[in-house]
Amino acid sequence: MAVTDDDLVFLRRCVSLARTALDGGDEPFGSLLVDHEGSVRFEDHNRVKDGDATRHPEFAIARWAVEHLSPAQRNRSTVYTSGEHCPMCAAAHAWVGLGRVVYAASSAQLAQWLREWGVPAPPVATLPIATVAPGVDVDGPAAELTEEMKALYARAFRA
Repeated sequence: MAVTDDDLVFLRRCVSLARTALDGGDEPFGSLLVDHEGSVRFEDHNRVKDGDATRHPEFAIARWAVEHLSPAQRNRSTVYTSGEHCPMCAAAHAWVGLGRVVYAASSAQLAQWLREWGVPAPPVATLPIATVAPGVDVDGPAAELTEEMKALYARAFRA
């Protein structure tokens, strides 16, 4: 399934959350958990600036979902995110049984931009979600948001 107009509404909120994180001194990533009826159940942004590199919004979604949703509800949900899950978040997503993932910018795009800007690669491999969690339905990137995401990443990571 391709990224739809409905998906873009949620992805734009993720980009807004990413901008909020960046404006607050954090890395620009934001995510939503949307139930099968289209209601946002949880949203968050990166919170790694204080030294805990595991405080990604996708990881927070997985933890929240286990505490608040049944396995069936988790499976029917969709996680929207400004940037494709890292391997840690992809694994958490799969382990707790969350449904579809839709992202604005891919890990491959971010890795390419970092190389273009001469920025060192992150300490964890930039693997596609499907490599880490092959059973998860994944859609993205959203071409409509590429330039906006590149600009946010440039502001955060470019030397």
